[in-house]
Amino acid sequence: MSTKTPNALEELGLENIGNVYYNLSYDELQIHEMNKNECKISSTGAAICDTGIFTGRSPKDKYFVNQAPSNQYISWGDINKKIDKEIFDELFHFTKNEFSGKDIYIMDVFTGASKDSRKSIRFISEVAWQAHFVKNMFIRPTEEELEDFKPDFIVYNACKTTDRKWKEHGLNSEVFVCFNIEENISIIGGTWYGGEMKKGIFSMMNYWLPLEGKLSMHCSANVGADDDVCLFFGLSGTGKTTLSTDPNRALIGDDEHGWDDNGVFNFEGGCYAKVIDLKEESEPEIFGAIKKNALLENVVIVDDSGLVDYSDKSKTENTRVSYPIEHIANHKDNLQAGHPKNIIFLTYDAFGVIPPVSKLTKEQAMYYFLSGYTAKVAGTERGITEPVTTFSACFGEAFLPLHPTVYAKLLGEKIDKHGVNVYLVNTGLNGQGKRMSIKDTRACINGILNGSINSAEFDTLDIFNLQFPKSLDGIKDNAILNPKNTWDSEEKFNDTLNQLAKKFIENFERYNDNGSEFDYSIAGPQI
Repeated sequence: MSTKTPNALEELGLENIGNVYYNLSYDELQIHEMNKNECKISSTGAAICDTGIFTGRSPKDKYFVNQAPSNQYISWGDINKKIDKEIFDELFHFTKNEFSGKDIYIMDVFTGASKDSRKSIRFISEVAWQAHFVKNMFIRPTEEELEDFKPDFIVYNACKTTDRKWKEHGLNSEVFVCFNIEENISIIGGTWYGGEMKKGIFSMMNYWLPLEGKLSMHCSANVGADDDVCLFFGLSGTGKTTLSTDPNRALIGDDEHGWDDNGVFNFEGGCYAKVIDLKEESEPEIFGAIKKNALLENVVIVDDSGLVDYSDKSKTENTRVSYPIEHIANHKDNLQAGHPKNIIFLTYDAFGVIPPVSKLTKEQAMYYFLSGYTAKVAGTERGITEPVTTFSACFGEAFLPLHPTVYAKLLGEKIDKHGVNVYLVNTGLNGQGKRMSIKDTRACINGILNGSINSAEFDTLDIFNLQFPKSLDGIKDNAILNPKNTWDSEEKFNDTLNQLAKKFIENFERYNDNGSEFDYSIAGPQI
C-alpha cells in the first residue's frame, strides 16, 4: 500500500484526519472499494458503484464567490450564481469538519495535456470510488512529477455533509458546489455524483484559458492518418463520445479540449460515456473499454456473475462509465494534435425538422455556436426525465463562467485563421419521432471526414436556409436527408418548422446588445 505523503499536507486546513491514501494505484483502489462495500465487480472486471440519490449534476446548486477581481469577468445569472464570502467560509468549515476523524483519499492530477496550459489539481475525498473516478478522468502525473507537485487548485469533496442552514444562507438546497477563484478552492457537499468534480474543473478551465487568449471547448476530438483534426461540439447525450470514438481515427479526447496557437489538446486523461442501451455491435470501442480499471455508475447487475443489463433504466437513464483513455486502442498518446480541418455541431432536435447534416457558412457557424440548440437528454441533470428543448450557448453554457461571446469571438478568429469547415449534424428525432440511427449518423460524419460531402448536390431547408446534401454514401434511404420527407403531413412540417424558428429568433435576442460584432441574426431562420 502506498505510504507516500502529498506535498503541503499541513496547508489543507484539515485537523484530526486518519490515514491519508495518496495517489493509490488501480489495484489498491479496488481493494479499498471492495473492503468498504462501495463497489461490486462486473463480469468484464470493471468496478460498479452507485452515486446515491444524485445520478446527475446539480446545476442549481453551483455558486461562485462574489469577490474581486473574478466578479468583474464572471457572467452572473441563473448559471453563475453569487455566494457571499462569509457563507462560503462557513460551508468550507462544514466541509473540513466532515474529514475530521476520517481516512481520506488525495489524488494529485493534471488538467490540460499542453504543458503550456495545464493546471495542477488536488482532489480530496473520503470515498475510494471517487478517487478512482478522478484517476480515470484526469491526466495522471508520473512518479517524478509527483515529487514536486504543487496544486494550482484544490477540490474538497465532502459529499457526506450537507448545508443544514441552506434556507438561512439563501441557497437552493442543502447541496452545494462552490468555487472560490481567488483562493483556488472548490467545495462539494450533499452530492456523491462524480461528474461534479469533472465539470467543476472544466468550469475553471473555461475561466482561466480565455483570459489567456486560448479557446476552451465542450467538444470531443479525433485525428485521421493525414493529421486532419475534427472537433465534435454538443451537450451530454448528443453523441460526442460515440461519434468521436472511431477505429479509423485516433481519439484525442471525448469531452473537453483547449485550442491554442499550437493546436488542440485534451483537458482530460480519460472518457466518461453514457452506457444506457449500450450494445457491442453498435459501439464496440466503448463496450470493449469496460474492463478492469473502468468504473461503471448506477447500472443494474443481472446475476451473481456481475453481468450488466445496459437496457435497465430503473436507477437512471444517465448510467455512465469512466475509463482511462488507454482503454481505447486507437487514441492519441500525447492527447494533442494540430489545428482542426472540420468542426461538427451535434444537436438533438426534438422537433424533427433539422436535417441530419447541413454545411454551414462562417456566419451560420457563429449563429449556431451562440445558439447552441439541442435538447437536454434524460438523466444528465436532476429532474430531467425526457428530452427538453433548450438553447445552451457554445454547446455548454452550464460550464461557462464568462459571457458566451468571449468564447464565440475566439472561435470565429480561429475559423478564419485556419480555414475550418463547419457542419451541423442532427442526432435527434425525425418526423416520426424516431431517433437518427447511429449507422446513418456515422455515414454523415464519414462524408464530412473524407470530403465526399463537398461533391454532393445540395438542397435548401426553407426558413432556416440550411444547405443539406441530397445524397450521401452509406445512407440506406437518401430521402431522410430532407427532414420534410419524414413527415406524413407537409402542413404539420411547415407549422413545426415555423414554431422552432420562432424559438431560435427569441433566444438570439439576448445577443442584440453586444454590438455589430455579434449581429449574426441574419444567418439564422427568417420568418
